[in-house]
Amino acid sequence: MNFTKIAPEQLSFNPFDAIGKQWFLLTAGTEQAGWNTMTCSWGSTGVLWNKPSVTCYVRHSRHTFGFMEQQDTFTISFFGSDCRAALSFCGSHSGRDCDKAAETGLHPVTLDGAVTFEEAKLVFVCKKRYAADMDIADLPADAAAAFYGDHDTHRLYIGEIVACYKNEV
Repeated sequence: MNFTKIAPEQLSFNPFDAIGKQWFLLTAGTEQAGWNTMTCSWGSTGVLWNKPSVTCYVRHSRHTFGFMEQQDTFTISFFGSDCRAALSFCGSHSGRDCDKAAETGLHPVTLDGAVTFEEAKLVFVCKKRYAADMDIADLPADAAAAFYGDHDTHRLYIGEIVACYKNEV
C-alpha cells in the first residue's frame, strides 16, 4: 500500500468516465464498529460552498444506508479495470448476507479514520455536509418511472472532500 496525499486540485480525471463507466465504491463505517461498501455509478464532483465536494446517492433499502446515517465520514474509492469483477460483486450482493471483502479479495484499510481498500487507485475521504431524500413527486416523470417504480428512493449525500489519496499500486 502506497497512498500519497494530494490536493484535489491536482487531480486530472474524467468524472463521466470514472463515475459513470468505471464506477466507484462508496464505503461508510469503521473497521472497529463495522462498515459496508457498495458500488455506485451515479455521482458528481465539483466545488460547493467553496469546498471540493462529491455528491452520491444511496437507496434507503441498501445496507450501506444505515452506515451513512450513523457516520460523519465516508470514502469514495476508484479502482483499475483489474478490480471490475470485485466492483460488480459489491454492486449485486448485500453486506447483510456476505463479507464483501472476503468474497472479492479486496483488503480494507483505514485512511483518516475511514475505510477504503488497499487496491484503490484514488480515494476521497469525505465529511458528510448535507443529506436529503429525493421526492418522487418532484422528479421528472420519465426518471420516476424508469428508476423508482418500486418507490425505493435515494438519499442524496453531499460530502466535502477533506483528503484525497493517490495509490501507486
